[in-house]
Amino acid sequence: MSFVLSGCGAYFNQPTTPQQARISEGTQQTKKLKQLPEPQIPLEVGVYNFKDQTGQFKSIENVSTFSTAVTQGATTILIKALEDSGWFRPIERENFGNLQTERNIIRTTREQYQNSQNSAAQRLSPLKFAGIILEGGIISYDTNILTGGVGARYFGVGGSSQYRQDRITVYLRAVSTSTGEILKTVNVSKTILSQGVDVGLFRYVNFQRLLEVETGFTKNEPSQMAVQEAIEKAVMLLILEGIKDDLWSTKEGELKDQELIKEYELEQKLENDTELYERQYLKHEYRFAVSALGGVNFLDGDYTTSAIDFMSGVGLKVRLMPELGLNFQTNIMRFNATKDFKNWWVSESLNLEYNILPHDRLSPFFYAGPGVLFYADDTDTETLERWDSFFKLQVGAGLEYALTDRFSLIVQTDWNSVFSDKIDQLESGRRDDFYYNIGIGINYHFGPKSTNLKHIRK
Repeated sequence: MSFVLSGCGAYFNQPTTPQQARISEGTQQTKKLKQLPEPQIPLEVGVYNFKDQTGQFKSIENVSTFSTAVTQGATTILIKALEDSGWFRPIERENFGNLQTERNIIRTTREQYQNSQNSAAQRLSPLKFAGIILEGGIISYDTNILTGGVGARYFGVGGSSQYRQDRITVYLRAVSTSTGEILKTVNVSKTILSQGVDVGLFRYVNFQRLLEVETGFTKNEPSQMAVQEAIEKAVMLLILEGIKDDLWSTKEGELKDQELIKEYELEQKLENDTELYERQYLKHEYRFAVSALGGVNFLDGDYTTSAIDFMSGVGLKVRLMPELGLNFQTNIMRFNATKDFKNWWVSESLNLEYNILPHDRLSPFFYAGPGVLFYADDTDTETLERWDSFFKLQVGAGLEYALTDRFSLIVQTDWNSVFSDKIDQLESGRRDDFYYNIGIGINYHFGPKSTNLKHIRK
């Protein structure tokens, strides 16, 4: 719902009249480029061709098209980004032939004027040369890396929302013209979001009176804006990498350089801990974890009067691999089969736990294993005595959300088969008793950071 509402701005700003030409929009990265401190010495750079290296065309069903998927003017965008940063003085190299032709025209005209006026021809200023050449290009354009949607319809009234995410990647490198050495190479990726929302009503309001209403909108992030932002980010990274390696520096000196480097290293750490689809990467290298949880249980036996009752537990987990671990858990619970049968039980379980996304902040997990169920109530019955034990099998699933590196919240539910019909004190039919647990708790991770886990993670 929040995704749908966040996109409603396009619906309430529908164009109804022709719009006038306007100065092109800037990106968030444009503002950051212009806020960079001044360089000690602006660098003269040449850009020959920063081109689209993907060779992709727009994907349109049942239609042949020669329109490219991304802009072919990436060189112009790069030159504008270099100017906005204030760190570079771009020199015309993309259309150098045009420049050279115009200079020849000027030179010829002045020579002719010299011959007719018997005066010395004014010399042209020498062309500047670049100390650095910037190379690279748009190296990938991946479509439909993430698609999805949601919809519902009831009695002719409904709506739906769909989204699609593409991704563009650019590489930029600085080459020394005096030695040919590649000084730095940086790369940047930027996602491109497309979304659509539609709502409809189709209903007979009276006999032979049909009401049909439809509305909706689609919103596509301009690919040119995505290319611009990615190139501007690459220019900024090139500047910061150069400051870090003492290739150039700010006008304000060493203290400002160190401040920029510190901010850049923090951003690098956050980016290194983020995987595809903006998933934050967590290490989870602690070998052990203790857990405490509380919740409810439900006994499914021979009585139809069973009710939900109390359950709590503690556990100890040993991480064998980032995805795999052993979990020993003790639960104390009260089964509520009838008004007269409310007794306390203790269970011990040893489960093999599999974590699907071990390095994500939110991850589902599954567990299964054997265990023992003990009758722990003071009241003996005809079928049960204190500390009677029953073998059981447990299967469950849950979600774990990492609050910090050491603490995480867990929500889990499991099904337990006891292989006995005595749990509710009524042996009836051929089906054994079993019960469900639903709990919420917290994990505390501790112990040494296993070197084996680090090796597996790498």
